[in-house]
Amino acid sequence: MASETRSGPLHAFLAGLGPDGRGRTLEDVLAFSDEALERTHDYIQWLFPLASRSMAQPGAPILDDKEIQAIRADPRALENLRRAAERMRRFYGATTWWLARSDHNHLRVTRILRSLRILVGNDEARHFYDHVTALNRAAGAPISPANLQYWADAIRE
Repeated sequence: MASETRSGPLHAFLAGLGPDGRGRTLEDVLAFSDEALERTHDYIQWLFPLASRSMAQPGAPILDDKEIQAIRADPRALENLRRAAERMRRFYGATTWWLARSDHNHLRVTRILRSLRILVGNDEARHFYDHVTALNRAAGAPISPANLQYWADAIRE
């Protein structure tokens, strides 16, 4: 088990065993208020990591094959990813400012979908996709078709 925690900082964070780049634990981030989730811009790369560099947070760590395998093999990390997805579903369900033609949250949704698909699986990514697209429809479909296409592509890549 100890070797698992040394696979990298993203795995340690998602397993609940290490901090993010600002010293916050997974539990700290999951306890953010909706307002804090909206105004803080450097947590999403830790909650939902990808193997590509973030344009918004270029200093955030990126997944490598070793961490991807370690996260996939770690029940704690997988459960915490599911908890993070649930927290973001609650965030999007409780707020409306992201229900606009274009919003920075649309990039976050794309990241969440890609990360969930890579690390947890297609079913979890699809569940998140179904949730945010249903919220969009219920709001009168304000999100641009181009942004919705990014989401659809993210669950199929």
